[in-house]
Amino acid sequence: MLGMAIGQFPSVVLDCPDPAALAAFYGAILDWKVENRDGWSEIRADYGHCIGFQRVEDYRAPAWPGQDVPQQMHHDIMVEDLDAGEAAVLELGATKPEHQPGTTFRVFLDPAGHPFCLCVD
Repeated sequence: MLGMAIGQFPSVVLDCPDPAALAAFYGAILDWKVENRDGWSEIRADYGHCIGFQRVEDYRAPAWPGQDVPQQMHHDIMVEDLDAGEAAVLELGATKPEHQPGTTFRVFLDPAGHPFCLCVD
């Protein structure tokens, strides 16, 4: 399977207590368009790159540079077909947790346990 992309990488998602405020902050820094929805915000460049921000209850900021509270983020990877993408990432060593909170995306854990999502929307 080497040399064949499973998906595309258009965005990174950051956990935070106030998605709209954090999106406004980074949107201003990068001069990217800000979009807000309930508990979710994103900024997007004209050329398509995106950073998402999701509300997390009881958010605890990372303890930099220590790891008492690790950095909180995950990757959203766009795929054309969730079933095909799932098979491919499982073959590469990902695991699929039982809790799956959506229908247009699936959550997986990389070999070190970091979450990432395959998304069709």
